[in-house]
This record gives sequence, structure tokens and C-alpha cells, in this order.
Amino acid sequence: MTAEPSCEDEARVGQQGTLTRVWARKGTRPRAPKDCRYAWAYIFGAVCPARRIGAALVMPYANTEAMNAHLAEISGQVSPGAHALLVLDGAGWHSSTDLIIPPNISLLPLPPYSPELNLVENLWQFLRQNTLANRVFDSYEAIVDVCCDAWNTLLAMPERVASITSRDWAQVSG
Repeated sequence: MTAEPSCEDEARVGQQGTLTRVWARKGTRPRAPKDCRYAWAYIFGAVCPARRIGAALVMPYANTEAMNAHLAEISGQVSPGAHALLVLDGAGWHSSTDLIIPPNISLLPLPPYSPELNLVENLWQFLRQNTLANRVFDSYEAIVDVCCDAWNTLLAMPERVASITSRDWAQVSG
């Protein structure tokens, strides 16, 4: 049986979006849109840097039910005969007693206050800087559409996924 190390995390995307750095002429203040409404969706994303693939769901809530759906999605992406070691943070729904963990996945929780060890955090930063930030969304459906487009566009570039999420210290040895 082979091991496939993967990382999982969630990102909230919504009307009270993220502002990022932009290029501007020296001495000027660039404008950026800001929305004060309260609608958002959560991208549940997981990647396997070695295989350069990922699995994601866009959900209305971050809870145990959504995490169970995401685990089922990840399970379907694991190679036949392989076992995924899924690195994740300490969110409450990651350790819920109601969590249904598929037999081809094992969970590896990270220590508290160590987001730099979760490689998916780098994907969220990339997506926010390049696709999701400085936006105003008209509706919840628009948020979901942008989340899906951003994730699918990123996964269409497997070399970029590997570049963003690969680390020498996160390799499986012999």
C-alpha cells in the first residue's frame, strides 16, 4: 500500500472580502472595492502535491456535515490501493465525534497555532492575491461561481499546484 500525503483546509470567501496589495503610482492611493454585506461561502480544499491533484467543495457552512462531504470527495480521489494521510488544522469539525472518516484516509492534526505547516494555506493566499480579493459579489451564487472558477482554474495548472504546495520536509520516504 502506498501513502499519499495530502493537506486540507477551508477558506471563507464572501462579500466582506479580502483586500490585497496592488501596484500604484508612487504618492497615490489606489482604490479598492469594499462590501459591507454578510454573505459568504467556504471552499473546502485538499491537495496532494506529489500527484498534483486536488479535491474541493464549495459549501454554505463550515461544519461537520460539510467536512464529511469533503472527506467523501477526497476519498474518491485517492489512488486505488493507496492510503491518504490528510494533514489538517484544529478546527472543531475536524475532530468531531460525528466525523465519518473513509477507510482509505487517516487524519493527522497539526499542532495549535501552526498554519504555516498546512500547505493549503499557501493556496488560499495565492487565490486571494490573484482571483478572490478586491471583489464585490452581487449574490451568494456569484460567490459560489467565483470560488468554483478559481479552484478549477488553479487545478488546471498542475505545475503551479505543485510549486505552491511542495516542501522538501513534507516528502514520504521509502
